[in-house]
Amino acid sequence: MAESPCRLYLITPPRIDDLAAFGHVLAHALDAGDVAALQIRLKDQPDEVVAAAVDALAPIAQSRGVAVILNDRPDLAAKLGCDGVHIGQDDAPYAEARRLVGKDRIVGVTCHDSRHLAMEAAEAGADYVAFGAFYPTTTKDPKTRADPEILTIWQETMEVPCVAIGGITVENARELARAGADFLAVSAGVWSHGEGPAAAVRALNAEIAKGVAERP
Repeated sequence: MAESPCRLYLITPPRIDDLAAFGHVLAHALDAGDVAALQIRLKDQPDEVVAAAVDALAPIAQSRGVAVILNDRPDLAAKLGCDGVHIGQDDAPYAEARRLVGKDRIVGVTCHDSRHLAMEAAEAGADYVAFGAFYPTTTKDPKTRADPEILTIWQETMEVPCVAIGGITVENARELARAGADFLAVSAGVWSHGEGPAAAVRALNAEIAKGVAERP
């Protein structure tokens, strides 16, 4: 997943009512600029809804070199041919997720605002750790608020990539890229952008580049 010092990581909207229409929107967004990964995140939806989303969206992402990460469900991630899984602190433990998806798929772990949780995940073998939320978010009710400084400290001391998540928009992406995030995970900041998702991807990539250029 790593090519540049900071890349965009898209998260789907929490509900997708028209997969075909969203597939077109997704394709335009992915064609608009660099995107490392797409997390399919459909909370509390039945397995068949998740499977249908993966079937429709994974080929669009994977044909463009974008990794497909399934939220919460290592069993389904393996079964449906996703590139990896993202687990929270309340989901399957890391060891269980790794056993289910195998050694070659990505396993990312939510670590909220805790370097301790992140170090445990990194030492266990996680492919990335996710810190957040950094800003207020409408996508979910965040349990914690993280300070951008956690990204800087992590970057200086650890090799495992870190993802910044939670309330990220075009307006605040630069600060987190500057602070040291390897990936910026964005949902509403792309899909609800006033000029459309493709414009959001272009603008986010521009702000990420500025932030990386300003790193000390």
